[in-house]
Amino acid sequence: MQAVPIAHPAAQPAVGPISSMTGYPAAVLCWLLSAGVYIAAKWVAPEMPPWGLCFWRLALACAILLPIVHRHHEAMVGLLRTRAVEVVAVGAIGLTLCQGMIYHGLNDTDATTAGIIMALSPVMTMVLARFVLGESLGLWKSLGAVVALAGMVFIVAHGDLTALLQLKFNAGELWIVGSAFCWGLYTVLLRRAKFGIELLPMVVLLLGAGALAALPFHLWELFNDERSTMDVDSVLALAYLAGPGGALMYYLYNKSVETLGASRASMLLYLQTVFVAILAYLLLGEGLHDYDLVGAAFIVAGIVLATVLKPRAAQPRVA
Repeated sequence: MQAVPIAHPAAQPAVGPISSMTGYPAAVLCWLLSAGVYIAAKWVAPEMPPWGLCFWRLALACAILLPIVHRHHEAMVGLLRTRAVEVVAVGAIGLTLCQGMIYHGLNDTDATTAGIIMALSPVMTMVLARFVLGESLGLWKSLGAVVALAGMVFIVAHGDLTALLQLKFNAGELWIVGSAFCWGLYTVLLRRAKFGIELLPMVVLLLGAGALAALPFHLWELFNDERSTMDVDSVLALAYLAGPGGALMYYLYNKSVETLGASRASMLLYLQTVFVAILAYLLLGEGLHDYDLVGAAFIVAGIVLATVLKPRAAQPRVA
């Protein structure tokens, strides 16, 4: 979101014992901080309108990280001069819409359910890559996508077949599904764009683009008198979302990709769902519903089918 970090380049650095010693703690802390975003957003949902929360989180995180990438400012400005519209479009989809939808959804659903549904994002990414990039799905990926989708539908319907047949769904969970879709589309578009600059400077540009895209939505909230309370809880939550849950989280993800490689760092994303459930139980008093457990089982099965099982290589025929 955004609670999930920026997509990564395809390059895979070599991973040794020393890199793993620093990379894995960085990745685990990254996803723990990312899980905390759900908790903070849920905590202040009644006090802060979703687009205001989205705008200020992105703007402040961008401001915090901007001095760190000062050596890349020339490359960043050059990219904006030639491809500003693409940068804003990708940032709007992956950060503005993705995060705004999550914050909307958390008004009507709990953080635990939101975290489980967002675990569907990698499967959605694979499906969208088939249509946008022409990447082959294959039997196991297709089957995994169907199984994971079934789990998501079960959660959104709260395990009620009658509600499913009558298309009666929880609005909050539909917002989270939309967020997962936006994240998958963003990941695919970012892969296709190949902006060609290093990861952390690209993060800063996308954060700024996301804040720019969120500003009109926030101004509309203000025009309609939807204002933040900005009490102590709101200030603390926003400070967390912009700092530890924003700038620091993105920085740690960047370090984990550099040391572990993109594939290993991304596979640890599923820790986020576990951390969200634990933190929601400890800090918000949430519990796992039966439909959450069943749906999560389907999503995990789908992820295993789509990412772990590989098609057998064709055996050469013996004449």
